[in-house]
Amino acid sequence: MQRLKIVFSGPMGAGKTAAIASLSDIEVVSTEVQNTDLEQHSKSLTTVGMDYGELRVDANTSIGLYGTPGQERFSFIWPILAQGALGVIILIDHSARDSVADLAHYLETFDKIYQGRVVVGVSHVDAMPERPFDIYREWLDSKNRMLPIFPVDLREKDDVLLLVETIITALEDA
Repeated sequence: MQRLKIVFSGPMGAGKTAAIASLSDIEVVSTEVQNTDLEQHSKSLTTVGMDYGELRVDANTSIGLYGTPGQERFSFIWPILAQGALGVIILIDHSARDSVADLAHYLETFDKIYQGRVVVGVSHVDAMPERPFDIYREWLDSKNRMLPIFPVDLREKDDVLLLVETIITALEDA
């Protein structure tokens, strides 16, 4: 059995746990606990270790879906989880106070710890329709970064599958 790995990262509340749950063929192993950092995000639960799910590609291949914790104090685990990954999916919450700064932070961090394929998914676009989605592409263009970026509903399996398939397609084209 060939086991591959894809990592989901991003700030608290971006939807990493939901993304893995929508795609996983097994029950997700989660380390969610009561959120004690309500200043950062008002959600009731937050991941403190990692989330793990699995996507079976065929009888001989599966992809481990690893979700990082979003709180900066747990960032020490990000490089550990990214090690050996096919790709990293960075999830950004469109409705966050400064979602472009979140994107900048996660790309900068993963540039230092991971030298592979990166795809960006932007969640909660419907929660702030007045904010144009183009702000991310414009920021990426200003930094000369050519990354795939998609608006996604992380509760929808097809949306999450698009992110995973983008990483796999990039590997096949390399």
